Amino acid sequence: MFKKPEYKILKERLEEKRTRIQVISGPRQVGKSTMVKQVLTDITIPYEYVTADNVSPDNNTWINEVWESVRARMVFNKLHEYILVIDEVHKIDNWSEAIKREWDMDTFNDTDIKVVLLGSSRLLLKDGLTESLAGRYETIHMTHWTFREMHEAFATDINQYIYFGGYPGGATLMNDERRWKSYIKESIIAPAIKKDILMTKNIFKPNLMQQLFELGCVYSGEELSLNKILGQLQDAGNVTTLANYLTTLDESRLLAGLYKYASDNARKYNSIPKFMTYNTALLTAQSGMTFKEVFTTPKLWGRWVESCVGAYLLNMADRMDFKTFYWRERNDEVDFIIERDRKVIAIEVKSGKRQMNKGIAVFKDKFSPKMSLIVGTGGISVADFIDADIEALF
Repeated sequence: MFKKPEYKILKERLEEKRTRIQVISGPRQVGKSTMVKQVLTDITIPYEYVTADNVSPDNNTWINEVWESVRARMVFNKLHEYILVIDEVHKIDNWSEAIKREWDMDTFNDTDIKVVLLGSSRLLLKDGLTESLAGRYETIHMTHWTFREMHEAFATDINQYIYFGGYPGGATLMNDERRWKSYIKESIIAPAIKKDILMTKNIFKPNLMQQLFELGCVYSGEELSLNKILGQLQDAGNVTTLANYLTTLDESRLLAGLYKYASDNARKYNSIPKFMTYNTALLTAQSGMTFKEVFTTPKLWGRWVESCVGAYLLNMADRMDFKTFYWRERNDEVDFIIERDRKVIAIEVKSGKRQMNKGIAVFKDKFSPKMSLIVGTGGISVADFIDADIEALF
C-alpha cells in the first residue's frame, strides 16, 4: 500500500520518548486517517484508535472515559507505554480543555501515553489547539497529493494530474468525468465549506462565501480585485468581508489569494490578489468544461498548467515554510515568487504558444533573486518541476 511521506515522520515520533501530542492536520480527503492506521499497523507499541464521529458533542466525559480505559489497560497488562489516537476530536465541545487535563495528568504521574489527534476539519483543530494546548503539541501537515504520489499510487500521468488534480478518492473515477465532478463537489467541496468553515467561523453571509469560492476557483491563475468581484456577486457585502472570507478559504487549504511581491510588507499586503486553488480538481469541478475542451484549447490549458504549478508551490510552502507571491509591473509579470529567509526565487510558467514577456529580466534587475527559472516550454518540464525537491532551490 502506498505510504505518504508523513508516515515516516509520525512513526519516528511515536517511537521517540513521549514529549508532545502529535496533531495530524490537513484538508479533507488527503488520507490522514489512512496514514495513521498504516503507522499503527507497523509499530510494536500497543494502541487504541477511537473516533468521536458518533459521539454527542455535549458528551464532555467521553474523552476522560476513553483515557481512563487506556490507563486501566496499561495497569492490567503491565504495559509501560501506549498510543491513544482520537479521530474527529474536534466534534466534542471544549475538546482541547479535556485533552489538556488528561495529558497534564499523565505528565504529572509519568504515565507514558502517546497521543495522536486528527480530524476532518483543519480549522476546528487549529482553533482548539491555539486555545488550550500551547506548548503541548507539534503538527504534522498533510498536503494535497503531489504528482509523484498520484503517479506512484494510481499511475496518473502528468496531463491527468494537471486537469484532475490530487484527490486520491477520485483517482478511480477519471474515466467518468461527470461522476468524478459529482464526487469532488459532494464529498469534498460541500462538507469543506458547509461543515468545516460555516461551523467554525462566524460567517454572516454564507452565500457570499460560497460565491467567492466558486468565482475564485474559476479565476484560478488570474488577478482580480475584490472590488471587481463584488460587482459580480449577487449577495451584498464589502471588501473587508470578502478579504476575511478569502483568508478563511486559504486557512482551509482550498483557495488562496496570492499577494504581489514587493520590497516592503505594506505594499505586499495591499495588492490585488491573484487567485490560486490548492488543488486543480477544484478549478476543474467549477469550470463546467471537459478534459478534451481544456486540453485542446492552448489558452485554457495554459491556465490549468499555471494553476497546477501554483498549487504545488502552495502545498510545498506548508511543508517547507516559504511564502508564495506573484509579481507585476505594468506589462511585465512573473507568475510566482517564492521567498524564505530573504532568499527569493522567480518562476515563470510557459505552456504551448504562450508568449514570454520581459518579466523575469525586469524582476532580476530590481530584486536580484537567488535564482530564476522557466517551467514548461523552453525550460524545465512541468512534470520534472512538480516532482523536484523545492528545498534544493534555497
